[in-house]
Amino acid sequence: MARDGQRGGDRQREEKDSEFVDRLVHINRVAKVVKGGKRFGFAALVVVGDQKGRVGFGHGKAREVPEAIRKATEAAKRGLIRVPLREGRTLHHDVKGRHGAGRVVMRAAPAGTGIIAGGPMRAVFESLGVHDVVAKSQGSSNPYNMVRATFDGLKSEDSPRAVAARRNLKVSVLQARRPGVDADASDS
Repeated sequence: MARDGQRGGDRQREEKDSEFVDRLVHINRVAKVVKGGKRFGFAALVVVGDQKGRVGFGHGKAREVPEAIRKATEAAKRGLIRVPLREGRTLHHDVKGRHGAGRVVMRAAPAGTGIIAGGPMRAVFESLGVHDVVAKSQGSSNPYNMVRATFDGLKSEDSPRAVAARRNLKVSVLQARRPGVDADASDS
């Protein structure tokens, strides 16, 4: 019965923080051997997002799983980043991310493609609010490195509006230079 009570408490917490969706990506159990047995500890990796372009990840460690998840969720909310999305469903351009031995490639995709990505990357895209993306993880399959590499790539994501402002151009002029894109395309 205590478990059901905990779940109910989690649901109330989610209603209070309804703007954020959190996804548990990975739990690691570690053991410290001491006189008289082993002491277990847990490390949790959590991705938090509002499904509207803001996302963050956090890492928490504790002796109990729920406490580790709570710490990771708080850390994720402190480190949110904003990612510009095209039409609110995909990336503006292809990006590569890297962290340690983890390398990821993320590509914009047409409507209806869905999220084609591995586990940790999928959690990031679902929390971010991306509906169509093709992603590939190369190198390390360590979830921590994959999430950090994904965030490295997402930080370099720019919207046409930001690029046009940096170059002192109009968005329509910038978009007209791209082959296969109408100048009247969305200014987002």
